[in-house]
Amino acid sequence: MQTIANIDVDDLQKGIEFYTRGLNLRIGRRLGGTIVELLGASIPIFLLENAAGSSATAFPTVSRNYQRHWTPVHLDFVVDEIGHAVANARAAGAKLEGEVETHVWGGIARMSDPFGHGFCLLEFRGEGYDEIARNDS
Repeated sequence: MQTIANIDVDDLQKGIEFYTRGLNLRIGRRLGGTIVELLGASIPIFLLENAAGSSATAFPTVSRNYQRHWTPVHLDFVVDEIGHAVANARAAGAKLEGEVETHVWGGIARMSDPFGHGFCLLEFRGEGYDEIARNDS
């Protein structure tokens, strides 16, 4: 099985600018005029241009909106230096939602992109999440 991530945006060029400037991804392929593949993460990420208000599922009551919304499944980007990564993402249009938190495993910055999607920046320290198990035993 292979994993990819698809991110809906209402403005493809704005999405490209945010994800390339803010998260240092790079353009892979352009698929037609409404899809762009981004590379540089551990999986390919595809930006899909879909208008606000367009149908998001087979159910007509579910439509896309790009206001801030909670997505139970979201992307976390592991970075080398969280302070620099937060500054870079904010300069490209991301919002930092709260303070950068420090934990035994590292740091986390909860953020949202210009399209209302939540994501996190993580900086692992030591053994990353394995530090939790080590400290629980």
